[in-house]
Amino acid sequence: MNSKLNDEKIDFLFKGILTLESVDECYSFFEDLCTVAELQEMSKRLLAAKMLKDNHIYTDIAAKTGLSTATISRVNRCLKYGSDGYITVLERLDRK
Repeated sequence: MNSKLNDEKIDFLFKGILTLESVDECYSFFEDLCTVAELQEMSKRLLAAKMLKDNHIYTDIAAKTGLSTATISRVNRCLKYGSDGYITVLERLDRK
């Protein structure tokens, strides 16, 4: 666990997210919690992670997502050297 993030307020948030049972519930909660721009940015980063995992090149990812190459590079660093959060989610999505 990343000790920089370990915080009881963040634990409360994550426990709240884990109670959501459907995509519709996620829409309701995250629309209340985040701005549209924040949600769009997070979704672009997850898509970039998927595309990187599928061996797409930065220019294709930038064109499809609208992300800067700097952000794509950050996502790539997380895939290679991060906490495996992207990998866990992408592998679970692949199984469905």
